[in-house]
Amino acid sequence: MDQVINVVIIDDHKLARQGMREIVSLEDSFRVIAEGKNGEDALQLAEALQPHLMLIDIEMPGMDGLEATRLIKMHHPAIKIVIVTVSDDVSNLFEAIKRGAQGYLLKNLQPASWLEYLRAIADDETPMSKQLAGKMIAEFQSMHEKSNQDEQHSPLTEREREILEWVAKGKTNREISELLYISENTVKNHLKNILQKLHMQNRVQLTRYAIKMKFL
Repeated sequence: MDQVINVVIIDDHKLARQGMREIVSLEDSFRVIAEGKNGEDALQLAEALQPHLMLIDIEMPGMDGLEATRLIKMHHPAIKIVIVTVSDDVSNLFEAIKRGAQGYLLKNLQPASWLEYLRAIADDETPMSKQLAGKMIAEFQSMHEKSNQDEQHSPLTEREREILEWVAKGKTNREISELLYISENTVKNHLKNILQKLHMQNRVQLTRYAIKMKFL
């Protein structure tokens, strides 16, 4: 992550925006260039500034963060969006990813966790936090998804399945590379192949697939 990452913060609470700005400003590679207080602000700032990354709260008056995310990704797909919220409701996570968000951060996480996560987003890793990965796995396992139509042979190689299993457990590319004794670039290449083979776009979809196929 050599370039400066321009960041826009959207939250209807001034103190929340201030807190996010202070956290992001701890990392020299990030530069907060604007703030907004609702979904309408998010759309206008996305159009005017074309930031690399936007941190958007879910619950705001008027247009909420999920709808703002959908519209921004429709017109500016290159902008990376991380939904920020106090809620760890798995349904919100699913909805955020459906709308095009690259990530999902809880406001109660420590600054160090925020920065690690945002660095990974900037590096195109789009990980899930381990907290949310665990909650999502538990949610899917409790649903007992046993649809016969999904009992197909996986098109993945043994190595790809191995990487997918670690992704579904919330591991980052770096952690997977250390666990498997391969380079981080090799992990990234495997992930690209996995996403292409499965016609998927992100780690959340891969985790759902891994659980459905009983890889975990």
